[in-house]
Amino acid sequence: MEAFGQFIPLILIFAIMYFLLIRPQQKKVKEHAAMVSALRRGDQVVTQGGLIGKVSKVKEDNEIEVELAEGVKVRVVQSTIAQVLNKTEPAK
Repeated sequence: MEAFGQFIPLILIFAIMYFLLIRPQQKKVKEHAAMVSALRRGDQVVTQGGLIGKVSKVKEDNEIEVELAEGVKVRVVQSTIAQVLNKTEPAK
């Protein structure tokens, strides 16, 4: 029984680390994945590099085409989208 008593602090430390660090990070990753999968044409986005543009095309194979200025389009990997500024309304 004494050996189990010595492991109680380690178990408590692991539980605290799980609830303070691991679980919130997993939640944040899920929210980001949901945001990226919901991207559609016309959304205004910010990339992790700080570029602001409008989604002009959502392609297959995990990339999108973002229009940074009139006539300037770049291909961006979907996971590098940091934030969606303006959402477009879905077509009815």
